[in-house]
Order: sequence, then C-alpha cells, then structure tokens
Amino acid sequence: MLDLAGIVQDSIVDGPGLRTTVFCQGCPHHCPGCHNPETWEFGTGTPMEPERILEIVKSNPMCRGVTFSGGEPFAQAGAFARLGTMLKENGYEVAAYSGYTFEQLLGGTRDQRDLLETLDVLIDGPFVLAERSLELNFRGSRNQRVLDVPESLRQGTAVLSADPRWLGEYG
Repeated sequence: MLDLAGIVQDSIVDGPGLRTTVFCQGCPHHCPGCHNPETWEFGTGTPMEPERILEIVKSNPMCRGVTFSGGEPFAQAGAFARLGTMLKENGYEVAAYSGYTFEQLLGGTRDQRDLLETLDVLIDGPFVLAERSLELNFRGSRNQRVLDVPESLRQGTAVLSADPRWLGEYG
C-alpha cells in the first residue's frame, strides 16, 4: 500500500512526453524552497494499492511514462518497487525524483535497491535553493543529476543520462 499525496495524469513537466506523475506523501529532507512542502508529513496521504495506480496509468492510452515524485518515493521504496515492476512489465518508462543521491541509495536498504532496479531514470539529490534554475529541464537545482539508472547499476557509479528527451535536446 502506498501513501499518496496525489496523481497527476497528462503531466508534461515531470519528464519527456505525456506522463503520469505519482506523488507520494512523506519526505524526510524538508529542502528549503521545496515546491511540495505539503507532502512532507508522513501518514497523512491517501492509501492506494499499486494495482489501482496501474489501472489509472493504463486508462490513458497516450501515456508512455510514469514519474514517482514526492515527497520522497524512496521512503516508501518497497511499495514503489512493486509498482515500478508492474509498470515496466506493461512497457512504461519509469523515472523517479529523490532527495537522496544515487550513491546513498546504492548503499541503502534492499527495498531502495529494488526500487532503483525498476527505474530507467533517476533525478537525484536534494533541491538546493541557492542552485535553483528555471532553465533546467526536469530539475529544480543545478546540483541535481539526470541519471541513466540501468547503466549506473551496471557500472556501480552514477552515469549521467545521454538521452536527448531528458536533456531537452530535440534537434
């Protein structure tokens, strides 16, 4: 069971293309300047089974990707890993935002590692107000990285995404 702050269908700001964004409830980071401070408190969201979320995603035939946002998805890593697995089995690109770095997650819990293994893309690192930029695609601050998760896991180190869809290079 996931504790959710909400689901936004037809998002164009949480990754390339038309996506569904799943916002989890609860975040330990409390980054100054966070654009979702209402998601910080744990246990105050709407409970929802991953299967129901998959039904919602599948109800939009135009959706090709799903983004986990927050709050902090890795604070509910086990349930998000289950959802991520179901989404991958149904052909969706799966991305997540996290205030943790890839390195922290790689050394984290088994559930966090399981969630990483379902992702195509991770935008990692806390939002840093002093690094804020409106010129970045799909990131809030310059310290955050857009990572190719399968390649990062293969190499055991963070590998930046070279996907032009995520980098905003549509030439």
